[in-house]
Amino acid sequence: MNTTVLTIYCVAGFIVLAEALNKLERTAPLSCGPGWRKRATEWLKAIAWMLLAVGGAGALASPLMPHDKPSVQDICLVLGFAVLIVRTRVKEG
Repeated sequence: MNTTVLTIYCVAGFIVLAEALNKLERTAPLSCGPGWRKRATEWLKAIAWMLLAVGGAGALASPLMPHDKPSVQDICLVLGFAVLIVRTRVKEG
């Protein structure tokens, strides 16, 4: 992986991590909201942003850990987006 691609990847990882931590701070999965659907969507949102935060942090750490197969951060990013899609579908109900 060349230096330019690695730099772009790290910057993108930092942006994902910063946004995920920002959004995660706003979630309230333990709040006693009305109805199971609202609680379920909050839990799904919190899980998704946590996974995206782990993926972003992994992207920042990847220069220190060379790899040649799909890494943990790649899996977490894909899984985080999948959970957000499921959350949206549950919310639309």
